[in-house]
Amino acid sequence: MTPASSTTQFLMPTTGVLRGRVHVLPVRVYYEDTDAAGIVYYANYLKYAERGRTEMLRTLGVGQERLREESGMQFVMRDGEVKYRRPARLDDALLVETALVELGAASVRMRQVIRREGESNEEVAWFMAHVACTGLDGKPMRMPQALRQALEAYVSETGK
Repeated sequence: MTPASSTTQFLMPTTGVLRGRVHVLPVRVYYEDTDAAGIVYYANYLKYAERGRTEMLRTLGVGQERLREESGMQFVMRDGEVKYRRPARLDDALLVETALVELGAASVRMRQVIRREGESNEEVAWFMAHVACTGLDGKPMRMPQALRQALEAYVSETGK
């Protein structure tokens, strides 16, 4: 056996890194992620995207559980759009790129691209997530000022 060709695991922490205003999270495709045809089951891309959003917030110092406890606010998916470009397969090394593209009073829009790592760097899936801020009761809530300030510096219209 030869070692894996990907070097991501040695160069990037499992929580990902910020590259400019874009958060990049490494994800490896496991057997459990695939369907009978040996490709990633479509719903699992949504899980990868959720991990990307969560780890971006964590990297920016926003732990979601702490946010809930201290402010009574939580993030919930309001709506989203997804485009599947190419299939990912078992053992593929993927990169989930997450960028904040719009910051509202009680919502955030994030553009996400999942790429196959390597020379091709080809796009596997594309997402636009609209995440709402709600209280623990599920009603809309304005974003706490400290959270807004933490996120403002990372908003990019182009997602770059």
